[in-house]
Amino acid sequence: MSYPPDALAGICLRRDKKNGNDMGAESMDRIGLRRKPKQERSIQRLDLILAAAAKIIAEKGVSAMRMTELAIAAKVPIGSVYQYFPEKAAIVKALFDQHASAIQAKMAAMFADVQSIDQALDVVCATIDWYYDSYHNDPVYLGVWMGTETDQDLLQLNIEHSGHVAGIFRDAVRQLAPDLCDEEMYARTYLFSHLIGAVIRLAAVSEEALARRMLDEWKRVIRASLFATTVARAA
Repeated sequence: MSYPPDALAGICLRRDKKNGNDMGAESMDRIGLRRKPKQERSIQRLDLILAAAAKIIAEKGVSAMRMTELAIAAKVPIGSVYQYFPEKAAIVKALFDQHASAIQAKMAAMFADVQSIDQALDVVCATIDWYYDSYHNDPVYLGVWMGTETDQDLLQLNIEHSGHVAGIFRDAVRQLAPDLCDEEMYARTYLFSHLIGAVIRLAAVSEEALARRMLDEWKRVIRASLFATTVARAA
């Protein structure tokens, strides 16, 4: 049995439903766009709202952002804000989706031509450096990430993002590790994917020298562990 990239997210969703916590349509209604703009003027207005939200989050954080303040900063009527976003969490989701899409696209590009396990490890470590260099001085990313930690539905998005990145890892290296079953490879790449994000965010709020040491230590762990079973069996 093999898992698609978003399999774990689906498993989590089914478990939440089983436990009486439906993370389906109702949750998406509260954190999704109320309407998707089609006309250029509407698209520009939505962009203004998101740009203003990003600035406020960078300065104050998600918890301090108010919808009325956002409307003033974006120079739009408050009704225009609620026309697109039912609540603040929906704005955080929209900004999170932008970051997640950029990260997933970068990961896919970096893993596109991997030809060996050693090269795969090099790419993983290079990915960690790129991730940190791109986001450790980005207050919007850090603010949005912290916002996802305080909302159950947004936290689920973060989990799903880890699942998608894990799928990219697995699809890129699956042919390099034929002696690992799909379940084992998926579990391992999912775990490392989620932990990479956590390590990057810890490093991003740490002093620079300590952050670099933590990242170097994490890269050593990855080189020693990510394909340890494969290497041992091949030997």
